[in-house]
Amino acid sequence: MSIKLSVTIITKNEEHNIERCLKSVQWADEIVVVDDGSTDRTPEICQQFTPKVIHSDWLGFGLLKQLAVNSAIHDWIFSIDSDEEVSEPLKEKIMTILENPQLNGFRIKRESFYLGKKIRHCGWERDYQLRLFNRKFGNFNDKPVHESVSISGEVGKIEEPLYHYTYPTVQSHIEKMNRYSDLGLELLVNRQKRASIGGAVMRGLAKFFKMYILQRGFLDGKIGFVLCYNSAFGVYLKYLKLWEKNR
Repeated sequence: MSIKLSVTIITKNEEHNIERCLKSVQWADEIVVVDDGSTDRTPEICQQFTPKVIHSDWLGFGLLKQLAVNSAIHDWIFSIDSDEEVSEPLKEKIMTILENPQLNGFRIKRESFYLGKKIRHCGWERDYQLRLFNRKFGNFNDKPVHESVSISGEVGKIEEPLYHYTYPTVQSHIEKMNRYSDLGLELLVNRQKRASIGGAVMRGLAKFFKMYILQRGFLDGKIGFVLCYNSAFGVYLKYLKLWEKNR
């Protein structure tokens, strides 16, 4: 008999993404959604797919995802974001794994789309996220941003893709950069880090050079340039805010 699976999702104001995400995981034994204050139709849409929609204040990404895991019934967890979609091959692979799991966790390959185009370079082609795991052997950390799962024991890889529809518009990228730079700033302040204007500029330039040149973002054409430039600006913005905070 296959081991039962709980899918966990955290969300906020994702009415344009969440239905696609939920439809792709209807095959799971349970879906748990944690919503931290949506003001659009997101909670209403979620309730059409699962009775387990939990409302929470903002706790940070790590603690919110852990809340979702703690609210699940089953030990095997598949954590997915609102802007992601499970491919049919990935669904079949997970169901096969759960017939007799040999490891405690699995990293899943993500294929990401930026401004509607699939990104094949920029470092995104090596994006493997630990999303399928047995919570008896590990869980999310409590980081407010760049959260991750730590698992004891060997971790496997799944090549069947998880689709990631990140940043459908330039505006959505800018809005998230501003939010993430605030969260990243909080971490830097807690670590008593400091920054200068020149340092912020150099970190941004280094990020662009890495993504566009070393990771061959130029092969993704105009969309690749926009992605690399905006990503570099996000790094610059975070450290510029740190400089302002330390003044």
